[in-house]
Amino acid sequence: MDKLRVGVIGVGSVVREIYQYLYFRSDFTPILDIAAVADPNDEYRNWFCDSFGIPAERRFSDYREMLAKVELDATQVNTPDHIHAAPTIASLEAGLDVVVPKPTAATVLDTHRMIQTARRTGRLLGIDFHKREDPRMKEAETRYQSGRYGQFQVGVWYMLDKLMVADPNHRPMFFATPDFAARNTPISFLTVHMCDALIKIVNLVPVSVRATGYSHALPALEPVPVAGYDLCDTEILFANGAAAHIVTGWHLPNSAHATTVQSSRMICSQGLFDLGLDTPGYYEIHGDGLFQVNPLFKNFEKDGTVTGYGISSPGRLYQKFLANRNGALAEAVRADMMTATALGFYTSAVLEAAERSLELGQPIAAGVTQGVSVDLRSLVAEQLGAAAAAEYGY
Repeated sequence: MDKLRVGVIGVGSVVREIYQYLYFRSDFTPILDIAAVADPNDEYRNWFCDSFGIPAERRFSDYREMLAKVELDATQVNTPDHIHAAPTIASLEAGLDVVVPKPTAATVLDTHRMIQTARRTGRLLGIDFHKREDPRMKEAETRYQSGRYGQFQVGVWYMLDKLMVADPNHRPMFFATPDFAARNTPISFLTVHMCDALIKIVNLVPVSVRATGYSHALPALEPVPVAGYDLCDTEILFANGAAAHIVTGWHLPNSAHATTVQSSRMICSQGLFDLGLDTPGYYEIHGDGLFQVNPLFKNFEKDGTVTGYGISSPGRLYQKFLANRNGALAEAVRADMMTATALGFYTSAVLEAAERSLELGQPIAAGVTQGVSVDLRSLVAEQLGAAAAAEYGY
């Protein structure tokens, strides 16, 4: 087998910004045959299919019809987070491998169901937390786990976007459909990136979560205000007593030099290390102002190819899918792909706990909600039962 026949489920903003390049303009394009598309939104479906020559008989409004009518090897589920589970499970049950953009799902129950289905069917499930392929993250993981810094104690991570990411008034539209920020908190859209990277680096199990949310910028938007948090501070405690604060939001001015400003400091018992993620090293000044470009994430090469870790992360998942189909995937690699950490279980647990923390919280000042502490052992046992919770170390 030379190519994977891929069915794409959902072709909205994440495909427009990232995955179209993976499918048709990357080093991974030769192994991908985008065989069919399913999306209930006529505008998105027709834009993608018209742009890339997907014939009418391979265009579907319902992914279930696509799975029934088109012979595939894999699907990519680009739906909103809270509806990742159903199309992923249906694809796995149909004998297909599945790529899912971060996070795995919005709840531990859905994440568990996806993981269990993959393990039962023997198919591969790959979660595109693309920061895992950032060379700075990989270096941090290797160096930390070598023991050179001692035991992780306290860390601070932040990831702040321009307001346009969540502003439905901005033209041209970025990610923000009118209900985007109400349905996608900074926790679900941004914190999960940093949480996954942190867990990958320190290889620890989170046990408690508490969040504080700030609603100042979004409710003041005009003419369409947004009911949602523009900044969240999520505190995570780990089994070894370590603590991390992950601060995320979308209220930087649109004139900021970068769409996203992000970095981290990790303090350990025998040293510390900084991840200068907001200094990728390329700035430009021209008539529109001063701008930062991040070629590590997405690099447009002069031959039209697009590279960078935003492309290589899902691309390498597809390479493993193809190797597995050809009987060439090492068992150790397969086993590593299917661990709870690799499949994003603990990040989903932090996500659900942080949002529950805010739901149960109380206002402490104008526009500020202080959440309650949520015990992850109790949350996971409540959702999955004691036996399944124990499988994840709870």
